[in-house]
Amino acid sequence: MRIAVIGKGKMGTLIRSSALAKGHEVIGCFDNTDKDRLNVPVDMLLDFSHRDNLDWVLDYTKKNGNGLVYGTTGLEEADLEKLQNISEKVPVFYSTNYSLGIAVLKQVIEKVTPLLREDFDMELVEKHHNQKKDAPSGTALTLLEAMDPNQEYQHVFGRQGMVGARQKEIGIHAVRGGTIAGEHSVYYCGQDEILTFSHEALSRQIFVNGALKAAEFLQNQIPGMYSMKELIN
Repeated sequence: MRIAVIGKGKMGTLIRSSALAKGHEVIGCFDNTDKDRLNVPVDMLLDFSHRDNLDWVLDYTKKNGNGLVYGTTGLEEADLEKLQNISEKVPVFYSTNYSLGIAVLKQVIEKVTPLLREDFDMELVEKHHNQKKDAPSGTALTLLEAMDPNQEYQHVFGRQGMVGARQKEIGIHAVRGGTIAGEHSVYYCGQDEILTFSHEALSRQIFVNGALKAAEFLQNQIPGMYSMKELIN
């Protein structure tokens, strides 16, 4: 494939080198400071940068008709609507986390939660490096949706002060420090027993591998919105 990468940080640089190693053509890494350099057609555009790039990325995609693999987190509802709209014209792959392990964990949580929710309290903890800008992580919010798809619980983002006895709630906690690539744990706390499901990313390479698998998958798809669920099933 002929690929353009949006973002010049660690993730964008790693996507570029990994795509080249797999035999793809990468015309470069771009952001909103040099978007005019992206003036040739590509087969696939991979964006793991910042939501500030979204509008011009979508303008380019609409004009060029390329596939779009999108992994930027911290999006607002209006941003998600824009992705949904462009997916009517081109294939779009969107996920808050491109780890195959996280994709499997999400499916596990969807199946396990209904079995435990009546007798177990549920908590969610995520850990990331000290440069991550958004909290909680997009992956944590995705897992939270899997735990509470119908929004039946109060979502408590951290606790402080005299919070009183626990209500019908799910606690979500964010840890930031060092070079943690990403760790997510879901706790089911019952009477005298705790069941924990965890995933730990040891490097960014797992997200890059997933992103390139998504790009290769998307190459043969019709317009629409795709996710890790379609990739692993």
